[in-house]
Order: sequence, then structure tokens, then C-alpha cells
Amino acid sequence: MVPHLTTSLTGPLLDLEKKILGAMPEIERWFRNQWLENTLPFYTSVDLRNSGFKLAPVDTNLFPGGFNNLNPDFLPLCVHAAMSAVQKICPDKQRILLTPENHTRNLFYLTNVAAIQKILVSAGMEVRVGSLLPEITEPTTLDLPNGEKLVLEPIIRNGNRLMLTGFDPCAILLNNDLSAGVPALLRGLEQQVVPPLYAGWTTRRKTLHFHAYDRVAEDFAKIIGIDPWFINPIFSQCGKVNFSAQEGEECLAANVEAVLNEMRIKYQEYGIKEKPFVIVKADAGTYGMGVLTARSADDVRGLNRKERNKMAVVKEGLEVSEVIIQEGVYTFENVNGNVAEPVIYMMDQFVVGGFYRVNTDRGIDENLNSRGMSFVPLAFETDCHTPDCAGAPDAPPNRFYTYGVVARLAMLAAAKELEKLSEMIDVDAIVLPPEARAAAD
Repeated sequence: MVPHLTTSLTGPLLDLEKKILGAMPEIERWFRNQWLENTLPFYTSVDLRNSGFKLAPVDTNLFPGGFNNLNPDFLPLCVHAAMSAVQKICPDKQRILLTPENHTRNLFYLTNVAAIQKILVSAGMEVRVGSLLPEITEPTTLDLPNGEKLVLEPIIRNGNRLMLTGFDPCAILLNNDLSAGVPALLRGLEQQVVPPLYAGWTTRRKTLHFHAYDRVAEDFAKIIGIDPWFINPIFSQCGKVNFSAQEGEECLAANVEAVLNEMRIKYQEYGIKEKPFVIVKADAGTYGMGVLTARSADDVRGLNRKERNKMAVVKEGLEVSEVIIQEGVYTFENVNGNVAEPVIYMMDQFVVGGFYRVNTDRGIDENLNSRGMSFVPLAFETDCHTPDCAGAPDAPPNRFYTYGVVARLAMLAAAKELEKLSEMIDVDAIVLPPEARAAAD
């Protein structure tokens, strides 16, 4: 089933899709040049929101955890992309150590780990899963909800290499976003670690990503002749908040009002009748935690205790002191009458699939990455690189191609973001153990 976009036949988005389809050869040439000039993440997932008048990324994940939700018919796409990605890190070897989150009780997440392992094995790699959990002291077999099994093994540190018993990998593939910090076990390795350690939420910030996306969106908009706002959410940042102590409230309110005012100007310019709203969320972190919808500055003043507690701490108990205030993008897509948003998955430069995140408990102006969500694989009739340009713009292949274009823009922004981040921070402080840094000093 292909979910129906209720606004697919009206509004500026249809014009956007026509422009993207009409400029496809030029777009693909531009992307090819960008791939040559930038070091791409190993894998990426991008949450999109499609309001009917705007299609924009709202979050970009460099440690995607939903490969098990992809359409299994498109495993060959994943394998082809994985071959390209692995070639860049292990051109002469075949062994990868996959290191996941410490979620031994979250079997659906571990099904994702098994899916990544299956993709890499199908690409010709020998892949074993090494756990950072101290309680994993011997190979441990877990039964997964889909009937498969996953073996977690204890990691052995041998000098500057990570190993498993009888297994010396050429590279470490992280599926752990390092929200809890960078473990000493991962520092100072001679093996390549992908994504790099500084790509984790210890150092990464969403605002830096969207600053990079600003530039990418502006360049792309010139190619197809559109206002970049149609693919780019307005945002601001408040860097000194403490929700538990009710500090930074006026900073937050002022930034909410500023973003809403910019949105009102755009809504008026394009005759949009919907009411603007913003999403306030932690500048570092994922899993849909620390997220608040606001329709006015008053909505973030005087938050009650439940709201403050919800915003104060995110994954791994990380305290929130910085927030991004992001233009809210309505989602007018639905599956069986339930609100939905597309999530697009990529490996290396290739779109490999995606799914709709569906939430029966949330509205069109709320965060869907929360309790009540489920996943419906995107029902590709063709992959995201081969649209039917002769068909209607809102035909499924064309809709998915448009998704793939905007998602790849976000992936390109992630590449530029990581390059900028590596220039801004002391990378050695992240990747080297303290004793090695002291010796270097």
C-alpha cells in the first residue's frame, strides 16, 4: 500500500516536485560532484515532514537504528550501497566489528543490528557484533522478535586494536550514538572507526547540522529556481537553559517568538492559512526525547513540572542545556487515517529505502517519534533514483524520488557539518586516551 498524501493535488509542493523532476539530470550531476568533494557518512537516516506546501528534513541521524523497518524487497539496494561504503574503509580486508547501543532488552533495536549485519554479510564481509556492556563476558545469543538470532560477544582490547576471540577486524562500525560519552575502549585505535567518534552526541549539535544544511539548500535552490524555504526549516538556538531550575525561560521565549515571526512572514508571502508552530528540542540527542511543540512564546513560559521533567533529560540521562527552536512542519501524510512522516535511509551516497513513521496518538503538528508509533515500509514501485518523469508528479515513484533528493541534501549537509566540526573541536581530546594526549603535549 502506498499511503495517500491528502494535499498531493494542490499547493506549491506539487510545483516543487515538478521542478525537481524537470531538473533531474542537472540535479544528479550536481550530486555526483558533491560526492567527489565531500566525505560522506557511512550511513544516514533523515526524518522528513511533508506539509503539502513544504518538504523539509527535521532530523538527521548518523547512527540509524531502523534498518529492520525497511522493505525487504530492496535488500539488493542496501547490499550494493554497502559494497561502496565498505570499499572506502576496508578496501583490502573483509572483517567488520559492529558495535551497537547498550540495549540488550530492546529486541526491536537489536533486530536492526541483525539487519545491518545481514546487509554487510551479503556485501561479502565477515561481520560480528561486539558489545560494550561489561556484563557480556561470553558469546550471548539473543532470540529476536522476527525469529532470527543475534550473537553478542565481549570486546577484547589488544594494544590499539579491538578484537573478538579469533576475530581481528579491519574497521569498527558504530551503531551507537555515544550519548553517554566516548568509552575509553574506543579511544586511540589504529583501526578506522566509522562514523568517527566526534560524530556522536558528545560533541555533535543539531544547530551546526542545520547551519550546514542552510548552505546546501541555498545552492540546490538555485539549480531548480525555488525559494530555499520550501525545503529548509527556519531555526534558532538557546544555549543556556536549565529546565529543572526554570532558567533560560526568557531566552527560550524570545527565540520561539523570533522563529514564529519569520514563519508568519513566509506564510503571508505564499498565502498559507495554517497556524505557525515551532518544535523545541534538545540540541544533542535522539530517540524523540526532549521535544516540545509551541504555538506562541507563552507556551514555553511557566512550564509545569511534568513538562520541565520531560525536557530536562534525554537519552542516557544527558542533561539538556542547549535547545534548538525549529520551524514546525506540518505532516499531511497518513497511513490508514493515522498521521505519518517519511524516514529515508542511505548508505554511502545511495538511497536504500525508508519507511513511514506512523503514530496513532499524535497530531499533524506534533513529534511522531514517541509512544504510539509504528512503522510501515515505503512501498517503492521503483527505487528513489529512477522516477517516472512522464507520470504525474505525485505518483509514488516521483514522490519517493523527491524524498530521496531532499534526504540526500541532508546527508550532504551532514558531511559538511562533520568537516566543520572537526575544525572547531580538539579531535584528539575525543579520539585519544588521556595518557596519549599527555604524551603528545
